Amino acid sequence: MYDSRGARSSVWAWALGAVLLLAGCSSGGGDDKKETADPGAAITQQPEGADPFWVNPDSNAARQVKAYAQAGKDADAERIRRIAAQPTGEWIGPENPEQEARGFTEAAQNSGRTALLVLYDIPHRDCGQYSQGGAADGDAYRAWIDGVARGIQDRPATVVLEPDAVLHLVDGCTQAQFAEERYDLLRGAITTLKALKNTKVYLDAGNAGWGHPDQIYQPLKRAGVDLADGFAVNVSNFYSTEDSIAYGRQLSRKVGGKHFVIDTSRNGNGPYAGGNPDERWCNPPGRALGEPPTTKTADPLVDAYLWVKRPGESDGTCKGGPQAGDWWPAYALKLASAS
Repeated sequence: MYDSRGARSSVWAWALGAVLLLAGCSSGGGDDKKETADPGAAITQQPEGADPFWVNPDSNAARQVKAYAQAGKDADAERIRRIAAQPTGEWIGPENPEQEARGFTEAAQNSGRTALLVLYDIPHRDCGQYSQGGAADGDAYRAWIDGVARGIQDRPATVVLEPDAVLHLVDGCTQAQFAEERYDLLRGAITTLKALKNTKVYLDAGNAGWGHPDQIYQPLKRAGVDLADGFAVNVSNFYSTEDSIAYGRQLSRKVGGKHFVIDTSRNGNGPYAGGNPDERWCNPPGRALGEPPTTKTADPLVDAYLWVKRPGESDGTCKGGPQAGDWWPAYALKLASAS
């Protein structure tokens, strides 16, 4: 096991009607986000020129902003707004992939933005840890991916594919007997998603602290990174943007110069060095929000800084946290306050 293993986020079930209603209420493609002194003001989109990704106006963070404002906790509302105002990954659930993917991409398109989707349902997911689960078998996973693709259709989407799926093959966490199937499933998922007109796909490739690119570049090739737009690093983790760029550049040289994206959601203070080394990734104290999502990055190989992990959602039942993926207001406030 590696202490740098990415933190996990459980899936979030959505009602399609609510998502579409919200899409109609959010600002359109030409509207810029307006600063306001009203702590309870609605969450709107970032300026289109600054960030092409969709901000969900009804995220957990947005709801928390409203709750704090209604309770007269204006300072806390403004802190959480630092999270709510940014686009974050939408983790597609296992039950209704087509409906959820359609709802998010339609809402994004109606706002003139691109949906950021995270697909995390590979069989034998997370090696029995906080976010264990995933599809029942290979056929169920293929059907799930097909559902996601039917939901996206030709609408713009950026997909981060299967956090930890390749890494756990490399570090031995996933049993060897599942390796061939997993490679086949990942390659098939990339092929299916890249057949869509406006979908970009980035295959998860670990982070700057777990090991060396020499250990993962061949598995990434077996998983189909050559068919993808690139790979993702630091998903749900805390390594600095500088270290993540260095890791990504080394890896890119080994996989044909592929571009990559970096999860900067909680890397403002870098990784945590205390506590149990095997769980430094899990709800570590003293962390901070990182660079806001943008396609204007410090390196031409980096296509975007993304908030793949939603800040304020738990990594698991460690350090007093709730279930993986559940909203944790106290932790969210600490992240925002330290930024």
